[in-house]
Amino acid sequence: MILVAAPHTTLVAAEPLRAMLDALQPLVIIDASFDLADAAAGERVHMAAHLPGARYVHLERDLSATPNGRNGRHPLPERAAFAATAGRLGITRETQVVVYDRQASMFAARAWWMLRWLGHAPVAVLDGGWSSWQAISGAVESGAVPVQPQAAYPIAHTPSPLVATIDADTLLARLGQLALIDARAPERFRGDVEPLDAQAGHIPGARNRFFKDNLAADGRFKPAKVLREEFLTLLDSRPAADVVNQCGSGVTACHNLLAMAVAGLQGSVLYPGSWSEWSSDPGRPIARG
Repeated sequence: MILVAAPHTTLVAAEPLRAMLDALQPLVIIDASFDLADAAAGERVHMAAHLPGARYVHLERDLSATPNGRNGRHPLPERAAFAATAGRLGITRETQVVVYDRQASMFAARAWWMLRWLGHAPVAVLDGGWSSWQAISGAVESGAVPVQPQAAYPIAHTPSPLVATIDADTLLARLGQLALIDARAPERFRGDVEPLDAQAGHIPGARNRFFKDNLAADGRFKPAKVLREEFLTLLDSRPAADVVNQCGSGVTACHNLLAMAVAGLQGSVLYPGSWSEWSSDPGRPIARG
């Protein structure tokens, strides 16, 4: 199987995606729509309407391991387990994958990062998600999609440094040495409210970059130049390799990782457990304000 066009590795717009479908380019489209308040909602809307051939992935079943109260609300699964999921979705090394959702790309970005974590380069997020597809009157389907499963994805022995992770103990030991970016809404970052996790506040030293700040008014990502300027200002020009991205549970942090990749700022790290893991241990320091 050979890609008939240059692979998309960060974002793809709706019109080029339609052209790929029209050209019958080998392609796997993934619908990652989800609702944190109703875990079945994403699958319901997918069954009602989705892009042609789109397969559904569920945040908690497919993109997370089982939480135990100490590892965050959406812990990463073992790479081998997710490799099996990728194979079940029909993904091989040569497959161009496009992921979308209906929630400002917050869940699509998680799936994008996780496929990169396996070592799969040709994966992109549909810029603007479901609404951008609707805006061009793109074709839609409903119901279940037949899938030709493949063998488990052949993961590399060592993840790419572009998708590195850090655990809580290492992060604690390096507080003050690393630049932390927290993707949660400002009121949660400050600790004004905390609807989901054990304590309110943020990891000491973190700076807030609400993931929706990566988007323009139309729901698409801002231009690469704008994103680059905004992130460099936030980080005081520190290199991406010194940056740890986190959020509530390791989901919207991937949105900032995607935005940084679009901006050409590769190499920052994900803290998968994020605030939900950090705040579960009363011995870890917290900050507010």
